[in-house]
Amino acid sequence: MSETQPPSPSSWSAIPLDLAGLVLRLLPACADRARFAAVCPQWRAAALHHRVLPVLPLLALRDGTFYSLPYSKRFRFPGCGFAGYNSACGRWLAFLRDDGCFLVDPFTGATVTLPALSHVRLRPAHADLKHIPEHERHTRGTWLLIRNADTLLLSKLILCSPNLAAAFVCHEMLGQILMCRPGATSWSVRAYDECKDYKDMAFYQGKLYAVDYGEDLFVVNIGQDESTGDPQISRIGRIINCDPCDLDWTPSNSTIKIKVYLVESCGKLLMVRRKIWCRLVLDHVLAGESEFEVFEADFKRSRWVSVTTLGEDIVLFVGRSYSRTVPVSQYGMKGDRIYFLDDDEYYKGYSHENNDASIGVYDMADGEVSSPLPMVSWKRDRDRNKMRQTTWLLP
Repeated sequence: MSETQPPSPSSWSAIPLDLAGLVLRLLPACADRARFAAVCPQWRAAALHHRVLPVLPLLALRDGTFYSLPYSKRFRFPGCGFAGYNSACGRWLAFLRDDGCFLVDPFTGATVTLPALSHVRLRPAHADLKHIPEHERHTRGTWLLIRNADTLLLSKLILCSPNLAAAFVCHEMLGQILMCRPGATSWSVRAYDECKDYKDMAFYQGKLYAVDYGEDLFVVNIGQDESTGDPQISRIGRIINCDPCDLDWTPSNSTIKIKVYLVESCGKLLMVRRKIWCRLVLDHVLAGESEFEVFEADFKRSRWVSVTTLGEDIVLFVGRSYSRTVPVSQYGMKGDRIYFLDDDEYYKGYSHENNDASIGVYDMADGEVSSPLPMVSWKRDRDRNKMRQTTWLLP
């Protein structure tokens, strides 16, 4: 009589999807969820299937290392090192190459291909500098003037939808918004439009918005190319004409530098104004403490309205590449705060005494600035006019 064989133990990869979802809900940090997804293909599929509560952003450094709030221990994703990225949007890291712009999702390994910045389709197709009066060519710079610049930089990239990508590409402080369909061979640009000093863009309720240095808000109307169906800009209109920023009085040896960010929060479009108090030392402008103000776009009255609190459950993560609102009460974190990065961006107009950059947290309630990860820092670029971005990343 044959003996009954005991059942073979089940593989960890065979855990039910529902059970995997329960496990994921206990892992609020991106690093822990990434490790879960890296165990095997089945667990990766489970992580993709369960889009549970929002997680805290990762801090991505250009050397390919990551930090997962609230932890100060660095880690790397398995496989590709992800070093040397040029920008980021959402969960995507962007790598610029001569043959294209490649978006990579380090959480899943998914990729999206965008055209190279050198592959731009002019509108109108036969646009030429000769059609601009010579005395106006340098007073109203256009894409035709900056497109061959050696220092053409990708300042902002947004993957608005599976069928629409938008980029702000600039030379020094001025640039143009480019449009394309992911997978296309070229971007589209309005060749004769005057270059603008846009500081940030956001895709909000199905529309693309941009804010410039003067804090004017613009809406970018998007149409389609009649021959290809690809997206293109039909018009850019100013919808908030802001008065000059009313800066506080500063002593003669000080000045204030301004940065602005656009971010959606609880169904509202917010502009975050960062005031950097700087000291004037000989011919140097040295950055000091930061102070923040938040404004909501009032579309009916075409104005910015001051916001004094974000709410006890809300934290803003702002950065030049990517900004995001996250509810944090489920993580035991204090809300009504702004997490910000020491953005190194082109022509920022100031420098730092310390070569180490880090994360800062601004408390909207008392105006205090603190460091959430005091042991985490990275090196700045000594060239104050060079862009070297650290970014938030959120799946």
